Parts: sequence; C-alpha cells; structure tokens
Amino acid sequence: MENFSVREVVEQAVQTERLGYDFYMKMTKKFENESKLKELFDSLATKEKQHEKVFSDLLEKVKDQVIDNAEEVSAYLRAIVESEFFLGKNKSLPSLEHLKSITDAVRFAIGFERETLLYFYSLKEIVKEKEIVNEIIEEEKSHLRWLTEFEKKL
Repeated sequence: MENFSVREVVEQAVQTERLGYDFYMKMTKKFENESKLKELFDSLATKEKQHEKVFSDLLEKVKDQVIDNAEEVSAYLRAIVESEFFLGKNKSLPSLEHLKSITDAVRFAIGFERETLLYFYSLKEIVKEKEIVNEIIEEEKSHLRWLTEFEKKL
C-alpha cells in the first residue's frame, strides 16, 4: 500500500474543505425556500472556504515533513478518505439525489462533519502545526453542534 506524505494528507484536507463547501452550497440552493436552513448551510459553506485557505497556506509549511509510523497512519487516513462521504464507491458527497428532505440533508451534513473531524484529528497527530489544526477542529465541532441543534428543532 502506498503511504501518504504529510503534504498529501494536507492536500486531502484542502479537498475535504472543497467538498464541504460544494455540499453546503448545493444544500443552500436545494433548500432556498427554507430560510433558516439556507442560512445555516450558507454559514457552513463560508467556514469551509475559510478552512480551505488555512489548509492551502499550511501546505507551504509541511512540504518536506515525514510521517512517523507512516504505514499505519496512511492506512487509517486512506480508509477515511475512501469512505462513503468522500471518495467511496457511491461517491455520496457529490451525489445529492438521496437527500429528499431537510432531515436527510441535516443528518447527512452531521455525518460529513463527523468524518471530517476524524480526518482532522488524525492530521493533527502528524503535523507540527497542531495549533492551526486545533483551531479548525474547534470550528468543525461548532458545525456539528449547530447541525445537531438544528436537527433537534426538526
């Protein structure tokens, strides 16, 4: 199995944020007649775009870092990236046909945020810039809290 370099791991984090942005923008359009949901997804999309910039900037700092315990870390990170939320066989994130209701959309977004958190916790373990990743983890946790609170109101 091919190992990820730190650079590749951070590139995947950038891609994750792009996927999140795209997902939330599509949800904003799909539920444009539901003002509170539209506002929630629009806010989440804005945050994903900010995170993409942070990770893009981080790429310059990590270009030559080596992953300790590379084989184990690579296998774990690859499993997350290839999950249904990212690049799995059904490519669930890009395909939104299965989201028929507000509840479906919110539950899927909660799942996406959980998978993202798993990835970022793993990323934090292998980069030296832990404080940057910690800030994003805290933001992602707030996304999860917002979505969970919204789901309770449904």
